[in-house]
Amino acid sequence: MSMIGADVEQLAGLGRTLTNQVQTIETMMSTVGSALSNTLWRGPARDRFESDWSTVFVKALTSLNDAFRSAGQDCTTRSAELARVMGR
Repeated sequence: MSMIGADVEQLAGLGRTLTNQVQTIETMMSTVGSALSNTLWRGPARDRFESDWSTVFVKALTSLNDAFRSAGQDCTTRSAELARVMGR
């Protein structure tokens, strides 16, 4: 018979790891956005990259952040509930 459950500390650690990645990705988006804004670069290649950055990449990274934030919170909540049930 298989067991369903989790190690409370590991689950909490996973929650923290996922949540910490949100700031990492936000910093990266800000850094790239700022670098792009401050780079003297004209032409169709820049136009394509800037368009892709603002419509594709930022959207994908924002979705990734939303998923990390949600999963991190879920892991944290579940670990706290497990700890409570286990009397820790």
